[in-house]
Amino acid sequence: MRRFPRWLILPLIFLIALSGFLIWGLTPLGPAADALASLEPDSAVMTRGGSIFEFIPRQAQPTTGLILYPGGRVDWRSYAPLARSIAAHGYYVAIVPMPLSLAVLSPGSAAEVIASQPGIRHWAVGGHSLGGAMAAYFAYQQPDLAEGLVLWAAYPAKSSDLSGSGLKVVSIYASEDGLTTQEEIDASRSLLPADTHWVEIVGGNHAQFGKYGRQPGDGVALISLDEQQRQVAEATLDLLGEVAVR
Repeated sequence: MRRFPRWLILPLIFLIALSGFLIWGLTPLGPAADALASLEPDSAVMTRGGSIFEFIPRQAQPTTGLILYPGGRVDWRSYAPLARSIAAHGYYVAIVPMPLSLAVLSPGSAAEVIASQPGIRHWAVGGHSLGGAMAAYFAYQQPDLAEGLVLWAAYPAKSSDLSGSGLKVVSIYASEDGLTTQEEIDASRSLLPADTHWVEIVGGNHAQFGKYGRQPGDGVALISLDEQQRQVAEATLDLLGEVAVR
């Protein structure tokens, strides 16, 4: 019997690892069934899909927009309920689907959204978990494009120090989050502007920033998903209100 060629061992290991990574990336968490209903248009919000998914209020032409990056390995549609809720208050909201559901693979995507919407005068970028970290990176790399930053269970990397940026920022985090810890949130304070709004969702957890079910390693929420999302939307709207009058 012929021996397996030793020179093939490393390429084979690489192919196996790559296949595992692709399978992992192509099987994201969510969305929950009821999240899909938020993708449909209604009398208050028009929706439009493509390379990005847009939520556009019908009652008035929005002048302030929010671009959302999904959490790592979470189906972008899981954030549709929150996006619709925010858009219903008069803001343009876009969710950017990411390659392999990983915002780290396309952190500059917000620039394309901004370029496509010349009628929007004020922009905030944001996201959940890894998506929020990449939104912070975008704001750091493109300081002239965004005026606000929305962090949902997220914080910037040390290399994306925004403390002197002048951005309007809200950091929304949850007391029962098992993935983005209180220690990590506290450590991020020096990387964000002094007037950052810090909003704790008491009883909330990591997964309830979206609608995609339970997440391995997360804590158990002590409040309902709807209540957590109501509080997240309220704090996000407060930030957008500040961005809109800059």
